Amino acid sequence: MKVCVFCGSSMGNSPVYRNEAKVVAEYFVKRNISLVYGGANVGIMKVLADVMLENNKEVIGVMPTMLIEKEVAYFDITKLYQVETMAERKDKMLELSDAFIALPGGFGTLDELSEILTFNQLRITDKPLGILNVNGYFDHLLKFIDHAVEVGYVRQEHRNNLIVANEIETLLDKMNAYSPLSMGKWIEDIVEESNPS
Repeated sequence: MKVCVFCGSSMGNSPVYRNEAKVVAEYFVKRNISLVYGGANVGIMKVLADVMLENNKEVIGVMPTMLIEKEVAYFDITKLYQVETMAERKDKMLELSDAFIALPGGFGTLDELSEILTFNQLRITDKPLGILNVNGYFDHLLKFIDHAVEVGYVRQEHRNNLIVANEIETLLDKMNAYSPLSMGKWIEDIVEESNPS
């Protein structure tokens, strides 16, 4: 199994983020899960990759040329795919991975998380997406999504597509039980609400 982890190219201000990245990687090692990630040798991306490599596990990175040229690529991983754009990076990660997990990160992590969430909504992919809510990092984002459900811009069933847990073992157990939703009903609903009789 290959799991793509979206996460920060920074360490964050608290050691809890670095420590939890190690816990995630150690759990991947234990379960013989391969890591797909952004290919960087900085931030908690590097923490994940280092633990995996120390245990002789597969680490696959995907990085655009512009970032490789800025010398943040991790060349000593199992495989580093070089792509031309950030969009191609996400496409390659989607192709390579069986599931996706978001750890704490910045705008890049938010972008990657949003894309997979949207792709699941549209059934472009049916691969599970989870958030590991380390130290309550994603609490405000989840509150925003719940607010979007309350005011009618996100459907509850699509909110339910986003799997959330505070521990990696619980998160992966929930992700293994994931079942994609049918598109037909919600498309019919939004057409109906836009064209009242």
